[in-house]
Amino acid sequence: MFNGKTILITGGTGSWGHELVKQLLPKKPKEIRIFSRNEFSQVEMKRKFDNKLLTFIIGDIKEREELTKACAGVDYIFHLAALKHVPVCEAQPVEALKTNVTGTQNVIEAALANFVKTVVYISTDKAASPSNFYGMTKSIGEKLIIHANTFSSDTKFVCVRGGNVLGTNGSVIHVFKDQIKTKNQVGITDNNMTRFFLTLEDAINLLFKATYESIGGEIFVMKMPTCKIVDLAQVLIESMGKKDVQFVQLGIRPGEKIHEILFSEYESQTTIYFDEDYYVILPTVEIQEIKEYYAKYKVVGMKDYHSNQSLMTKEEIKALLRKGGFIE
Repeated sequence: MFNGKTILITGGTGSWGHELVKQLLPKKPKEIRIFSRNEFSQVEMKRKFDNKLLTFIIGDIKEREELTKACAGVDYIFHLAALKHVPVCEAQPVEALKTNVTGTQNVIEAALANFVKTVVYISTDKAASPSNFYGMTKSIGEKLIIHANTFSSDTKFVCVRGGNVLGTNGSVIHVFKDQIKTKNQVGITDNNMTRFFLTLEDAINLLFKATYESIGGEIFVMKMPTCKIVDLAQVLIESMGKKDVQFVQLGIRPGEKIHEILFSEYESQTTIYFDEDYYVILPTVEIQEIKEYYAKYKVVGMKDYHSNQSLMTKEEIKALLRKGGFIE
C-alpha cells in the first residue's frame, strides 16, 4: 500500500510519529513529510533517522494555506497533531479549539484540494462521552472527519480511537518511575482509577490495519487491555526494587474521569465486532458503501466499553511492561 507513495504526518515529531516513521520506512515509501511546529524536535528527529526519505516542514495545521501546499502530491495523511494535555486544554480552550477542530478541518480541506487517497485521524478514548474540553474537541474532530466522506469519492477519511499508549511523551510510566526514583512516592489521582493501555508498537500496527481495511467513514476502536493505576504503580515499584514508597492522593483534575470509555451507550447501537483487534463504530451520516460492506457484521451486545472491565492482573501488567521495554 505504501510502496512508492508520499505520506504526510501532522505532528510527526512526537512519540506516535517516531514509531510510525520507524514502521513506515521498511514499506519503501517515496517520501515521508513531517509537518509540525517545533523546530528543535524536527532537528532531533532528522538526526535520529538520518534518512533521505524524510522531509521536514515547519508549519501549523491552523494555517490552511501552508498546510495545503505541504499536501501537494501526497497519497496518505496521518493526522496526529493536537493539543492533548487535559489541563492545558481546560486552561486554554480557545487554543485547543483552534488546533483540534479548526486544524482538523484544515487537514480535511487540504486533503480534498490535493486528491489525497486516505486521511487517518488519530483519536482518543476521551472523545467518547467527553467530560473535558480536550475530549470535546477530539469528538468534534471525529465528526468532521467522518462527515468529510460525503464530500468526495476520491479521498477516504477514517478515525482510529484508542486509549493510553505506554511510553509516549508525558506517559504515566515515565512520571511514576521518576517519582519513585527521586521522591520515593507516587502521586495517585484516585485509588479506583482505571485506564486502557497498549504498547506504542502495537498501536501503530493496529493503525496500519485500520488504514488497510477501512472503507471510509468508520471509527475503528482498538481493543485494549485495562488496569488499575494503583496496580500499575505497584508493579513499577516492585520492578525498581524500592521499598516504603508512599502513595499520595492527588484528587481528580477538572474534566478527568475515574474510568475511561472507548465507546458509549449511544455509540454501541451502531458498533460492530470487526475482528479480534477492533470494534468499528459505523457512521450515522448516510454513506451507502459503509452500510453494504458491514451488513454481514454483528452489532456488539455490550452496553458500552469501559476501562473498569476485564482488568489485568499484576502479572499481566508486568508482561505488558516487559513487552514495551519499560521493565526487565
